[in-house]
Amino acid sequence: MPITYDVVRKAARDLYGWSLKKVPDDTLEALKEARARETSPVSQRTLDFMQAAAVAAEREDRHACSDAGFPTYFVKIGTRLTLEGDIRRAFVDGFADLVETIEPPILKFITHPLTLERSYQGRDMPILSFDVLDGADYMEITCSPKALGSGRWAALKVFSYPKIAEIEEYFMQCVLEAGSQHCPPVVIGMGIGGSFDHAAKMAKRATLRRIGSVHEDPMIRDMEARLLEAVNATGFGPMGTGGDTTALAVHIDYAHGHGFVPVAVCFNCWINRRTSLRISDDGTVTRLE
Repeated sequence: MPITYDVVRKAARDLYGWSLKKVPDDTLEALKEARARETSPVSQRTLDFMQAAAVAAEREDRHACSDAGFPTYFVKIGTRLTLEGDIRRAFVDGFADLVETIEPPILKFITHPLTLERSYQGRDMPILSFDVLDGADYMEITCSPKALGSGRWAALKVFSYPKIAEIEEYFMQCVLEAGSQHCPPVVIGMGIGGSFDHAAKMAKRATLRRIGSVHEDPMIRDMEARLLEAVNATGFGPMGTGGDTTALAVHIDYAHGHGFVPVAVCFNCWINRRTSLRISDDGTVTRLE
């Protein structure tokens, strides 16, 4: 049976609502581990407060952060399923449903880039990114709203035949410029190679990886570990209070390209908002962690 407009519309609404009220389990565990390692008393108290706030938000069914951001979805479509209805419109209408029904209500964060007028809808909203899953009979959707704190500090630079040291230097320049203004401890994604747009997409997707997961390429694994250590040596600490924990993870991906090498860096704040579900071809909806 086909995956319908109505099923996708409800999924889009539910994913966004979940993402505002639930800090992912792997992020909660990473905050707990960071607290155990932290040596600064002020930062220890900050990490305690973050964990308590996350638990309270879920228990009391309220938002973990007052900035709801704007809707961004990553959609993977299996080649063995059938779609029925206006699927792109389903995401638009799902977000409209959320605006009408969510409690507490969310503010108008969707902003016209030229007039700065705010509303609940706009051109190209929600932001959708599609990919194809060969042989799969299901669709997977991930929602990761972007807000001002983390979204403001994303950056991209195009190099010509760079050395690894140049790429890492640029990464740390982005980290130092952001300081603690992205609400650390953060998850940092970096995309290397491909085209201008693909590098940015890789960087964003990298932030969606589970904390504690490792890249299959040993060179990338080493780079992730090296840069995570360097970020935490900056001393910005949780919410800028100093200490040992500025990042919970550094996740990197790369793509082959040409001699010009785009490098993109982006951040997810400490809430690390991301929710996912799978819609099977029989209509079954399964929430994923």
